[in-house]
Amino acid sequence: MKVLVTGGAGFIGSHVALFYAEKEHEVIALDNLSRMNVLASASEKRNTAGYNWNYLKKAENIKRIEADIRNEEKIEKIANDVDAIIHCAGQVAVTSSLAERREDFTTNALGTFNVLEAARKAKTDPALVFTSTNKVYGNNVNRIPVKEKGTRYEFDEEYSNGISEEFPIDTCEHTPYGVSKLSGDLYVQDYAYRNELDAAVFRMSCIYGPRQFGVEDQGWVAHFIISILEDNGLTIYGDGKQVRDVLWVDDLVKAFDSFIERKNEIDNPIFNIGGGENNTLSLLELLDIVGNESGKRTEVKYGDWREGDQKVYVSDISKARKELSWSPQNNPDQGIRKFIDWYKSTG
Repeated sequence: MKVLVTGGAGFIGSHVALFYAEKEHEVIALDNLSRMNVLASASEKRNTAGYNWNYLKKAENIKRIEADIRNEEKIEKIANDVDAIIHCAGQVAVTSSLAERREDFTTNALGTFNVLEAARKAKTDPALVFTSTNKVYGNNVNRIPVKEKGTRYEFDEEYSNGISEEFPIDTCEHTPYGVSKLSGDLYVQDYAYRNELDAAVFRMSCIYGPRQFGVEDQGWVAHFIISILEDNGLTIYGDGKQVRDVLWVDDLVKAFDSFIERKNEIDNPIFNIGGGENNTLSLLELLDIVGNESGKRTEVKYGDWREGDQKVYVSDISKARKELSWSPQNNPDQGIRKFIDWYKSTG
C-alpha cells in the first residue's frame, strides 16, 4: 500500500508515517515545514517540526516532500497513485486563528478541499482520513451543566459517557479555528456521503505522546510535563479544573488504520476520538501526577479564561469501539510515565 501523510513533520503526522513505514508500506510524508519557525522556542532541547522531520529519515521507505496543501496542482500530482491519505496538515491553534484568520482559513478549509479533490481525481481511488477536532462543537459544549468537584469539573449525568457524534454544531460561537476545521469536516462528509470517496472524519480530543513539544496553545499535556521537568513555570488560564479526555498517540493511529481496513463497512464516517470517559484529566490532576512521577514541581500562575475554552470536553467513543473494534490501550498514568521516560531520554 502507498500512503500519503499530509502534515508529516507534525506530531501526529510523523507517528502515522512511521506506523505505516514499519508495516513496510510505501509512505510519502508531505509538509510545508511552516511549524519549524512557529515552534522554534517550544523547547530548549528541540524544535518540534524539525525534530520530527529529521526523525523520519530513519525509515528507508518514507519519502519526504516539502509542499503546501494549498498548492492544488502539486497535491494532485503527489496523490495521483496513492492508496490512502491521512490528512493531518493544518493550522492547529485557536490563538493563532484569532490573530491570522486568513492563514487559518486557507490552510484548514481551502487546503482540505484541495486534498479532497486530489483524492477524488486520483487514479487509485484512495481512502481518506481527516483529522478534525472537538472544537467543531463550539460553545454548545459549555451549555451542558457541569458539577464542580475538588480538582475538576464533570458533565451532568446525561453526558456521563461524553459527547457523541450527534451533538449539535449550530447556533453557537466557534472561534475561527473551530469554523475552519468544521468547514473541512463538512466537506469530507459530503464527499463520503456522495460516494466520491471512502472517507472518515475523526473529531479528536487531546492527543499526546513522544516527539511532542507542546506550547501554551497546542499540546497542553506535553507542555505541562516538559515545563515541570525543566522547571520553566506554567500559566493556567482559568482555574485548572477544566477536564479533557486524553489519548496516547499510538492508540490514535491504530484507530485511523482500523478505518482504512474497514472502509467498505462504514456508513456514517464521523468518529469522536479520544481517551473517552475512562481516561480523563484536569489540569490540576496532571500537575499532581507529573509531580508524583518525577518528584518535581514548578511555579504555577493563573490567568483569565481564554476564548473558546471548554470547561469539560470528553469524547463518547462508543461508536469507534463498536464500528472500528478499537479502544484505548494506554491510560493516563501509563502514558504520562512513558512520556516522562521518553523526554528524559532526549538528553
